[in-house]
Amino acid sequence: MTWDDWLAERAALRHERGVERTDPVVRDDSMIDLASNDYLGLARDPRVIGAAVAATERYGASAAASRLVTGTLPVHRELESALVALTEQPAALAFSSGYAANLGAASALTGRGAHILLDAHAHASLHDAARMSRSPYDVFTHNDPAELDRRLGELGGVRVLVAVESIYSVLGDAAPLAELYAVCRAHDALLLVDEAHGIGVAGDGRGLVNALGLTGSRDLVVTATLSKSLGAQGGAVLGSSALRRHLVNTARSFIFDTGLAPAAAGAAAEAARIVTAETNLASGVHDRAAIIASRCGISRAAGAVQSVPMPGPLDAVAAREELRAAGILVGCFRPPSVPDGVSRLRITARADLPLDVVDSAAARVHAVAQRFERVPQ
Repeated sequence: MTWDDWLAERAALRHERGVERTDPVVRDDSMIDLASNDYLGLARDPRVIGAAVAATERYGASAAASRLVTGTLPVHRELESALVALTEQPAALAFSSGYAANLGAASALTGRGAHILLDAHAHASLHDAARMSRSPYDVFTHNDPAELDRRLGELGGVRVLVAVESIYSVLGDAAPLAELYAVCRAHDALLLVDEAHGIGVAGDGRGLVNALGLTGSRDLVVTATLSKSLGAQGGAVLGSSALRRHLVNTARSFIFDTGLAPAAAGAAAEAARIVTAETNLASGVHDRAAIIASRCGISRAAGAVQSVPMPGPLDAVAAREELRAAGILVGCFRPPSVPDGVSRLRITARADLPLDVVDSAAARVHAVAQRFERVPQ
């Protein structure tokens, strides 16, 4: 079989299963955006844009090297200090993306002789990190501390990393972090919490780890992205100073990657300062999430994400396209992106959208989704 034949075969199979992805559609600013992860609307905040411009004018368009050569700029230190102030963690290390942060943290903290346990709904970057770590890994039932306890008991004497999200990107539900952390402590396991969808949304915006009083806890590591509530780009790992030193020396996605672009670092630093100072921003997300949940008849999620189950991938795509034609952007999750195999419309609440706009758009989403046979939630 030639390469062209193989590519054609793969394309035909994706089409048959209803999981073919098309080229991304350029976002039209005239549309109502219920799809992006800019939960606080900071991506277009003049203060954030101004910080990006200032960093570009001062340091240029690129960090121009890896962080360990000449790629660490004062703006990176500024960003890490702002993230420490926001999360109240002891130290932070910035990466070029949230994906890279998860890859770096999970692989650097495991390796030979370790084992990884992932929540079944954990993000793809954590699964990829587990594969790259050279450690055996398994999944445990979503948000199930009892099963985690049993699984850790079976691994007695083995160094274990447990990886979860604070707020999940598909269902939008919160992890029982206090219970999961207690289980991990009882078994001397390390808990990694991906706060991608918690920062800026949970508690007063400092994330779910902070809201639950787990900040700075022993054997707990936080990862985060700067491209969601902080409206910029990049990622970070937060924890102890010893953890930061370890990652600088061992995290391949940090060591061998060009440093975060100055514009993104400057923008994220300013956004972190805004979230730290303006503790009411998170409430704007929850107000709009409540409207979406009420209008769409779905369970209230812990964060910005709302999820409407659809009968299958083709129905989800058809509903998304009908809404796009009506000027409303929503996400569309299909296998293999959804951990339980259920296709969904994914709707995000954004604090910068007027309440009446969110209300009317959510009503339209519900009307469109209702025309398709619903599956049990």
